[in-house]
Amino acid sequence: MTLRPALKPHRRPASRPARAPAPRTGSSPTGGASRRTAARRHRGTDRRPRFALAVTAVFFALLYLPIGVVVLFSFNSQKSLTVFKDFSLRWYSAFFQDEVLLDSLGMSLQVSFVAMAGSLILGVALALGLVRCRSRLGSLAGLVMLVPLITPEIVTGVAAMLLFKGMGITLSTGTVMLAEITFSISYVTIILRSRIAALNPEVEEAAMDLGATRWQALRLVTLPALFPSILASAVLVFALVFDDFVLAYFTTGVDPQPLSVRIYSAIRFGVQPTINAVGTLMLVGSIGLIALALFIPRLFGRRGGLDLLSGK
Repeated sequence: MTLRPALKPHRRPASRPARAPAPRTGSSPTGGASRRTAARRHRGTDRRPRFALAVTAVFFALLYLPIGVVVLFSFNSQKSLTVFKDFSLRWYSAFFQDEVLLDSLGMSLQVSFVAMAGSLILGVALALGLVRCRSRLGSLAGLVMLVPLITPEIVTGVAAMLLFKGMGITLSTGTVMLAEITFSISYVTIILRSRIAALNPEVEEAAMDLGATRWQALRLVTLPALFPSILASAVLVFALVFDDFVLAYFTTGVDPQPLSVRIYSAIRFGVQPTINAVGTLMLVGSIGLIALALFIPRLFGRRGGLDLLSGK
């Protein structure tokens, strides 16, 4: 007789209790209150600070309104500096016919070009040395290089004048060039140092492995990679030196004088409308040069000059 195992009775799985539908947010008074609170908080974070905007507007008005007045009255047909009548290029024509101002303009351009070339040569060498030197002396030199940037320019101008006087050097165009070169080296070094630090040193080492000398690797590999930053530094230094007044005032001779110093000497006897025209031309030229210096690296697919200045 064969015994079959007893079959277990089939049990149905217990049915789960049905979940109550979640109450809608809008139908619950608590949910509606939380939504209104969150909306108020969101509006509070997105609310514009009116006081900060007002202070910013007043600041820019005080900063740029006088410049706007100078530009406006440079096109005045009358000699008046308070009443504007008609638009005219009379004072621009008078500037280009003034031999004294043209001589000063020529000197400013000469000083700017020489200072640009001298600061580039020394700045590139200093930036390479600061990046490649890994000793305490290099770190100390990097800190000393920043001193001209944080020192008031009037202190630098007085120090340069006392140095030239103490060495028996007569103040002239040459002293202005030396002072501007010394002052501009720091700007070139800061821009180029960040770019050199971002270069891959293995590229230069590979060039030397292929038979190039260290000088050839620097000339054929490193300097072409630095060309956009060098060009941006050159334009920026030219703009800074061309507009500089404090350092040029303390280191210039009697004649000829830089254009900025000549303008200061002229306004002591009263502001002439021609000065408004000169100031407008200098403003436009400086803005154009600085904008060109900031965006030249982007034309080569590199970081902008503003990022280089900030070290980003």
